[in-house]
Amino acid sequence: MKIKRILRTGLLAAVLAVTAVVVPHGSVAPTYLTLVKFEHAEGVDTEPDVLWILAVGSDARRGQDPLRSRGDTLQLVGIDTRTGAATAIGIPRDSWVPIPGFGSNRVNAALFFGGPQLMGETVAGLVGIEPDYVFVASFWGVEAIAKDVGPITIDNPVSFSDPYLKPKGFEKGTVVLSGYNVVSFARIRKNLAGGDFDRSANQQRLLEGFQAKVAANADKPGWIEHGVLSVLDNVHTSVAPSELFEIAQAIALVDPRKITTCVLPGGIGNVGGASVVIPNTTTAQRYGDDARKDATIKNC
Repeated sequence: MKIKRILRTGLLAAVLAVTAVVVPHGSVAPTYLTLVKFEHAEGVDTEPDVLWILAVGSDARRGQDPLRSRGDTLQLVGIDTRTGAATAIGIPRDSWVPIPGFGSNRVNAALFFGGPQLMGETVAGLVGIEPDYVFVASFWGVEAIAKDVGPITIDNPVSFSDPYLKPKGFEKGTVVLSGYNVVSFARIRKNLAGGDFDRSANQQRLLEGFQAKVAANADKPGWIEHGVLSVLDNVHTSVAPSELFEIAQAIALVDPRKITTCVLPGGIGNVGGASVVIPNTTTAQRYGDDARKDATIKNC
């Protein structure tokens, strides 16, 4: 596979995270990276100049289908192609929400029940924004791409570790990450004071780090064009090459000074003996209302 080349499109910068890994077309192996065009409901008011991508990090283990496993990472990313503004709305994976056709459950179960389309519909019901695309990535797919793009630099607000994912942990301050360290930085939550809320914020720091990397390389002749061709070789998608080029350009032109990030707040609740997050739905709708037209949230 040529998976190392995919990052040159800049697509991952907006949808990492976070977040189902594809082998070249025609293979029967599970997909590593999948980009799905979301089917909008009739009559939905969309802003044509704002691009929305729902980034989903699949919790699939090797041998499992990343598109029908629970989502481990959820970031709704918006880009205003007119102004270069961008925002990311982080959604804790244990948020207890209605899932169309399946009652209420943790939001990450929507991927298991109905794949990327249902995942997008569920997030849209919470935030009030339907994504244009859903990007699903597995842990090992993210690691492979992170190795290719090379080190990114982020500002880590607090030191933390995990005995299984990263025993030596990450120090507070400026941190340089690549490869596996990108994945572990995005996954750790148990030793963070805010648990999944802090983890979601860390995933947003990774997004900003990758976007900065993309912006630094986007002016190289043929860089974006070559990346689009690589996407067609490595990502399972039916999205046309012209659309991929537009997505890559939009990401590369994001103005770092116009990036806003918010994690959806909520409280810890109990449903059927299981700990869940009860999301603040009023705040979720406010985030959506703020960002719908210009990919900007006034305050978290």
